[in-house]
Amino acid sequence: MRYSSQIKSISYLKANAAEVLQELTEQRQPLVITQNGEARAVIQDVVSYEETQSTLALLKILALGNQQIEQGKLKPSLQLDLAPATASDGRVVGSPRA
Repeated sequence: MRYSSQIKSISYLKANAAEVLQELTEQRQPLVITQNGEARAVIQDVVSYEETQSTLALLKILALGNQQIEQGKLKPSLQLDLAPATASDGRVVGSPRA
């Protein structure tokens, strides 16, 4: 993605806010906002932002999993305790009372 076509000054944003928001929603590409000729902010539509946040969350989970693997904090699936959990009265948790 080339950001050079997606750069607007803050003055342009102030004067054309509704149009900018419409374009953001339609194009779904971020817009770099400049102030005094320097990039100062990036804005994007809400749907793209939510997708980005979901992607980042998944990447963090994957990174955590890789870190745990490197630290040896994993068990092969055959070593997992798959016995049902029981409550203090002996019944299986989640099952209806008799």
